[in-house]
Amino acid sequence: MLIFLVNQLQQEWKLYSHRSQLPPGPNAIKTGIRKPWIWFQELSKEYGDVVYLQLGPTPTIVLGSAQAAWDLLEKKGAIFSSRPRFIMGGELLSGGMRGLMAPYSPFWRRWRKLLHSGFMQRQSETYRPIQNLESKVLMHELLTTPNDFRKHLERYAASVIVTVTYGRRVEDVSTDIVVQRNAESMGRLTSVNIPGKFVVERYPVLKYLPTFLAPWKAEVLRQRQKDIHLYTELMDAVRDKVAKGTAPFCFAKHLLQEQESLGMTDLEIAYTAGSPFGAGVETSAGSLASFLLACVKFGPRFIPKAQQELDRIIGSGRLPAFEDLDRLEYIRAIASETLRWRPVAVLGGTPHASTADCIYKDMFIPKGSTVIAPLWTIHLNEVDFPEPHEFRPERFTEHREYPGTFGHSAFGWGRRICPGMHLGSASVILNIARILWAFTVNPAKDEEDRDIDVDMYVYDQI
Repeated sequence: MLIFLVNQLQQEWKLYSHRSQLPPGPNAIKTGIRKPWIWFQELSKEYGDVVYLQLGPTPTIVLGSAQAAWDLLEKKGAIFSSRPRFIMGGELLSGGMRGLMAPYSPFWRRWRKLLHSGFMQRQSETYRPIQNLESKVLMHELLTTPNDFRKHLERYAASVIVTVTYGRRVEDVSTDIVVQRNAESMGRLTSVNIPGKFVVERYPVLKYLPTFLAPWKAEVLRQRQKDIHLYTELMDAVRDKVAKGTAPFCFAKHLLQEQESLGMTDLEIAYTAGSPFGAGVETSAGSLASFLLACVKFGPRFIPKAQQELDRIIGSGRLPAFEDLDRLEYIRAIASETLRWRPVAVLGGTPHASTADCIYKDMFIPKGSTVIAPLWTIHLNEVDFPEPHEFRPERFTEHREYPGTFGHSAFGWGRRICPGMHLGSASVILNIARILWAFTVNPAKDEEDRDIDVDMYVYDQI
């Protein structure tokens, strides 16, 4: 307790002594914010690309432009690649085993090395037969029961991830036990990662209370056992198949082969195998759903041009294939604009944390700051993307200045960039090409045969 108080006093003195150098920001913090990404956008418009907030004891920096995010999270990645403490979700529920939430550390570097080796571009290309098969199944599902398109997108994304990870397909997301149990695990994590919900996030010393004095701690530790059972059971099933010589190549098998050389425990690799599901299913399915939303709202502006490209390069005799994608420039532009226009991770994913003091454009960013780079603000920045709410794929066929190589920031920055970006982007591009090749996408009709308007700001209506 004394150490906590001393550290807190030191932090407060540092902030006080540098108060004139801190980035601009509001004096009062709003409460009861239901859509923080909208609030962050308003703050950036009022105060600039770097905004300072004092949320509890932790300084928080909100970045409002692609350039500011690139300058700090990419160029200064040596000090902006850690994570803030997630006491409930990262430490108590996950036991420090979830690399996505882990601070910059030897464990995180081992975890990242495994994810990179399993999902780097060359390795991701070996998963193309899986994506090709599941995409064909998706086209058949969309043809036979188009009203269930959201369920079909989720099945596609889940089956790709589960097959790549554990070597087994998903036939139905509503009944598949692996999908259901993983979804429950993600639900447990989400339920404890709500800012301000637990006092222990503000006063970390409470983490060490005995469980009989802290029923909230006893409950989260019980939930943790469910996650441990899930991930070890899935890994043990692959281990048994490896021993019998019947295991197909998959990420879990790769982890078992690399485990000894990296010195990772059985539990560490079991949690590592669970990483792709949490990060990959909703992002792939959500991005394809955003594409369909764009078709409904802006289809006449871009669909004819896309289908002309498909007719010219593919023709009517076969589906577009991976080998065609390099020649489908406008289709790739549609995919990039989809990722920009309605990012799935509106808050920019898991926040970063600084491990050293930093001066940026004469502004002082203290060590230990939580750094948020909300994609809703960055991708809708009018300087980089004029008329940002308009869906215009031509942005990605024209030359323009933008930090990085993608023309958008959907995959993050620096050492925390999404390790599954090659697999995910391939899924988005391939399925956009096949949907536009095979289908006409129009708004649904009401009882009087009028187009049903859809709010393009409310994702779950599409």
